[in-house]
Amino acid sequence: MTTFAYERLQAGLAMPGLFEISRRVSLGLAIEEILLLDECSLEGEWEGQVRFLPLR
Repeated sequence: MTTFAYERLQAGLAMPGLFEISRRVSLGLAIEEILLLDECSLEGEWEGQVRFLPLR
């Protein structure tokens, strides 16, 4: 997915944002991170960005 996201960005196309989660992260931590992002983020805050979780 990250490859396609970066390709869109390089082509100047819209990309709503992508969060990639390591397979080594426990399911519980992954869910906590996603819920935290959902609760604390502003609409459109992550547009055009690729971020890796966990953020800590």
